[in-house]
Amino acid sequence: MGTSLDIKIKRANKVYHAGEMLSGVVVISSKDSVQHQGMSLTMEGTVNLQLSAKSVGVFEAFYNSVKPIQIINSTIEMVKPGKFPSGKTEIPFEFPLHVKGNKVLYETYHGVFVNIQRALLPKFLIRGHLNSTNCAITQPLTGELVVEHSDAAIRSIELQLVRVETCGCAEGYARDATEIQNIQIADGDVCRSLSVPIYMVFPRLFTCPTLETTNFKVEFEINVVVLLHADHLITENFPLKLCRT
Repeated sequence: MGTSLDIKIKRANKVYHAGEMLSGVVVISSKDSVQHQGMSLTMEGTVNLQLSAKSVGVFEAFYNSVKPIQIINSTIEMVKPGKFPSGKTEIPFEFPLHVKGNKVLYETYHGVFVNIQRALLPKFLIRGHLNSTNCAITQPLTGELVVEHSDAAIRSIELQLVRVETCGCAEGYARDATEIQNIQIADGDVCRSLSVPIYMVFPRLFTCPTLETTNFKVEFEINVVVLLHADHLITENFPLKLCRT
């Protein structure tokens, strides 16, 4: 028995503002009738703060202590226990976009250390490796990535190279992360279980060997970014050590 479930939003651009009504339909498709114990739909919006794997300084304790900030959470019961008939069933829904307490409904945003999204990620399984994280600056970064499974269609897979500059003294540190290169390694919904090569040449004018002194550091990180069609973003961060041979 094959059963699929899809959520369709009525507004094509998927852009909503606080106070508006988010509406759409849940579509259940099945060859046979399906017994169920009821169905509910949850809408959640969060702000996530991420700390670099090699971050140090006065902000480290702050980042580690901050959990995801929930700005909106609402659940509605759509169907009581029963049976879905064979074929396609469409169940309409509406969510008022009201934030919790005095919080603000921020715009959806995906950055280096801050992600703001309003939905749970679909199930996925992606594996891969980098051939080395100790890299000669004159040689390309290489590896591979394999999408084993993803409930949502993939729109793009990208590599984001980030330069992290830290400077300061005993009184404290200032830390700044800058995206210096972004390249696309896959376009569209890639075939499952197919090896996607990772290949990035380090930009000559914006990179240097990794260095650390008493008063400043220059480090580099690579983010593997998978963008799904439902506007979800999956990222994985890897610290790199660049050297000149």
